[in-house]
Amino acid sequence: MNKYEILYILNASLSDEEITAQTEKYAEIVTKNGGEVEKIDKWGVKRFTYPINFKNEGFYVLMTFTASPELPKEIERQMGISDAVYRFMTTRAAN
Repeated sequence: MNKYEILYILNASLSDEEITAQTEKYAEIVTKNGGEVEKIDKWGVKRFTYPINFKNEGFYVLMTFTASPELPKEIERQMGISDAVYRFMTTRAAN
């Protein structure tokens, strides 16, 4: 099991309930595949340096979790097909 951090940017026009549903969705992927979510840190709405998908701001979320090496690819696949996620970046954290 490795420790990972994934930072993702959600559509800022989503409601609070939709943002919570999105964060729970990705946390549930981790737990269903044998991982453990350590922390979900919602940074809130931030302005972009340059427009992404013709938008100027997004809702940033940082999730720290431990999982098998195959799981980050599955989370990235799920985020890639979601219209709510603008960008994401996964890094392996030091244990």
